[in-house]
Amino acid sequence: MKKIIKHIDKPLFILSIVLFLFGLLMIFSSSNIAAFMKYGASPYNYFIKQSLFLLISFIFSYIMLHFNTKLYGMVSWIFVGVICIILGILLVIGKAANYAVSWYDLGFFSFQPSEFAKVIMIIWMARYYEVNQDKLNRYGSSLFPLLIAGIIALLIVFQPDLGTAIIFSLLSFLLFLSVPIAKEIKRKIFLTGFGLVAVLILVLASSGKTLINSRQLERLNFFRPCDRLLDTGSQVCNGYIAINNGGIFGVGLGSSTQKYLYLPEAHTDFIFAIIVEELGLLTGLALLGIYAYLLYRIIKIAKNSYTNRGAVMCYGVAIYIFLHISINLMGLLGLMPMTGVPLPFMSYGGSYTLCLVVALTLVQRVNIETKLRDKLTEEQKQKKKKIVKTKKVKKSV
Repeated sequence: MKKIIKHIDKPLFILSIVLFLFGLLMIFSSSNIAAFMKYGASPYNYFIKQSLFLLISFIFSYIMLHFNTKLYGMVSWIFVGVICIILGILLVIGKAANYAVSWYDLGFFSFQPSEFAKVIMIIWMARYYEVNQDKLNRYGSSLFPLLIAGIIALLIVFQPDLGTAIIFSLLSFLLFLSVPIAKEIKRKIFLTGFGLVAVLILVLASSGKTLINSRQLERLNFFRPCDRLLDTGSQVCNGYIAINNGGIFGVGLGSSTQKYLYLPEAHTDFIFAIIVEELGLLTGLALLGIYAYLLYRIIKIAKNSYTNRGAVMCYGVAIYIFLHISINLMGLLGLMPMTGVPLPFMSYGGSYTLCLVVALTLVQRVNIETKLRDKLTEEQKQKKKKIVKTKKVKKSV
């Protein structure tokens, strides 16, 4: 255990702990009113649940740190098969919640398989491209992961959970671009994909049909939300009001007015608005700066990794976190439709918390393996120097 602690990335570890604890504080602050007034539960309800999620996640992380990333890659095929089966079964027996069949209700815990699909895809693609690194000049070998990603994305679209499907698809595609595949293949795939999307849009537009339901179509009307304050623009407009209330320094921790059921998802999708309202714009900007530094640490570990597997895993985690931050904040600010995407470290949720901790654990494990390899290399160099030195002494004698 001492060896593991010694070789983890300390800045990334400290940042992660600080962000999770700050998120826990803000989950309590943003959810206590809704827990009591809306659900008749204890004001500490979501705080206690999130604390348990974090505890379970950290225990899981501690166990994961002891195993080489190669092992996770080797069993990732099984993970991919299992997640496809689980997503398929969910469409048959799942119950709708918030107009989507995205969850298995286990009583004490709601399990969202599409969230786990993102992390599983990162692990599997890293392993696949490592094993097939000599075949990446072939279209079939290079594109096979995108085919698998497309199947999983379709299963998520059918729930329907368009937000998660978009993040999953973008994650898979950007991860594909990060792999050392021939530029010609990447260029042709990008142009082909762009062309197919354009043709699909034209066909649907000419036929008057759509792939998304009426509720999702309503979300596409995201401009000027305050003109629809009593209708579809309610959440985003109240998010604006929260941010405006906060000003530079905020109204004070726990003093938000918008969490009094004006923002129905204050502790999940709109928690950043509550953070700015209570602690001010400066705190919000500081949080964005911390996010940027955290992503920098992950990318640095990726660049230092001595295996392509480790590098792809780290790049995948960085993309995963970046997409969640970007899409959550763009939805909050009315720059794109709200998609129900959680904000990393801040939003309440068991499935996402566990997945985020697992993703960060993979990055730390890659760093541990790199440091151990560097240490071994240095020891071998020192050993060679001693041997050479000994030989010189013998010659002089």
